[in-house]
Amino acid sequence: MAPRLLSCFRSSSSESKHEEKETTEEEGEPGPVVVELFSSQGCATSWEAEMVLSRLGRGDFNLEVPLVLLAYHVDYWDYNGWKDPFGSTQWTVRQKAYVEALSLDTMFTPHIVIQGRAQCLANEPEEILSCIASAPRFPAPSFQATFQKPTRDSLQVSLTGSLRTKVDHQGANLMVALYECGLVTDCSDGANKDRVLANDYVVRRLEKLCSVNDISAKKSISGTLNFTLWEGFNAAKCGLAVFVESPSHQIFGSQKIRLQGNL
Repeated sequence: MAPRLLSCFRSSSSESKHEEKETTEEEGEPGPVVVELFSSQGCATSWEAEMVLSRLGRGDFNLEVPLVLLAYHVDYWDYNGWKDPFGSTQWTVRQKAYVEALSLDTMFTPHIVIQGRAQCLANEPEEILSCIASAPRFPAPSFQATFQKPTRDSLQVSLTGSLRTKVDHQGANLMVALYECGLVTDCSDGANKDRVLANDYVVRRLEKLCSVNDISAKKSISGTLNFTLWEGFNAAKCGLAVFVESPSHQIFGSQKIRLQGNL
């Protein structure tokens, strides 16, 4: 039996009717749309959604909209015979915050959230594409990044740039996600027993660079983060996503940054 208020769905979809009034003013061309997937290797249908996410990243759907793709592996299916090696309570908490912000009745996998505003089942490409097409877009932040490795097990990221979106008195958080692609797992137990699972855009670390309020779109911002690295870290398979997030988790701009391959 699944935990209370948790579900693992194969089909059907929904989109939140909750919509918060936007409180920012944008400058510049529209930037990427953030697509966040909540999945688990312990869910029998999440592997289908992972394939859709990878196809989005490859450009298989010929979208004209640039995307920032992030996959969060929740840990509430770990009880079911297989512990997801990428699962984290931190990602379960993030999904729960969306459930509350979007006035949903339950947590489930696979689950897609678009720009922090709309949501649907993640194994239905048509619904995902529809949500992407109708999502509001905002200018991409214009950050430059420099990287250092103070130790073998840590990565220091220094960012300097501007949000290119005005933030009012309600404030916003500037978030930085470190993600990894090209992961392959031979699943030996659980709902996906004997299946080889491929995962891309897996969020390994998520940190807040800073909180801001009452600043202009062109205001210069800088900061440094230190990420603890995992065994087998390969910079060539990783990237950074920078995004501006309101207190209610709506996203008002995002940017992708490549890691230097020689790290």
